Amino acid sequence: MNRDKMQKHVSEIFFPLEGKVRKGALKIKVCGMRDPENIAGIASGGPDFMGFIFYPKSKRFTGFDAQTEILNAFPEKIQKVGVFVNETPEQIFATSRVWKLDAIQLHGQETPDNCRQIQYSVLPVFKAFSIDESFDFEILKAYQDYCDYFLFDTKGQFPGGTGQKFNWALLEDYQLDVPFFLSGGIGPDDVESIRNFRHPQLFGIDINSGFEISPGLKDIEKVRKFISEIKSDIV
Repeated sequence: MNRDKMQKHVSEIFFPLEGKVRKGALKIKVCGMRDPENIAGIASGGPDFMGFIFYPKSKRFTGFDAQTEILNAFPEKIQKVGVFVNETPEQIFATSRVWKLDAIQLHGQETPDNCRQIQYSVLPVFKAFSIDESFDFEILKAYQDYCDYFLFDTKGQFPGGTGQKFNWALLEDYQLDVPFFLSGGIGPDDVESIRNFRHPQLFGIDINSGFEISPGLKDIEKVRKFISEIKSDIV
């Protein structure tokens, strides 16, 4: 599939937007998955994306070698997102092939050119940014042509989640057209706060540790309930 056709395909699947008005419920990405049985349970709740972490220092590291049990049972309608931190393009491409990834999330200090290389390979790109009071949203302009989504997470000492929220009001300074996922310490009790948060480019919610029993193992019922409540919130 050539680049133009892939971009059209990506737009049809991932971007049901009209101008700056979000149509329909928010998308849900459940990240940090690795247990086949748990994945099957979470999949039954209808998330739009699942994230698999390919960062060896993470407690939720999936491993670079594909797990046949996961791939054979994985629902086609759910997009597999591979999460990488300052990884080489060669390793990203090799992992994307064996895991049949649908998109790549870059969660380190990757440059706009890194994003361009991944996107040019016809893989949609999520680029994560760690937000605190000092974050300069101007730096995102250099990334906007090479990212399909941004993901805004809480700034911590190390890559990956902190289990804490950042001040969502800071996103008032985000003025670009790239849709974003809200991440960072989101848990089962945050549905009302999410409903009350409004931004024209808010596209989805990324959840992880706030729904875990242990690293990489999610509470299936809590995730199902959260997805059901968020999906019922039609704008």
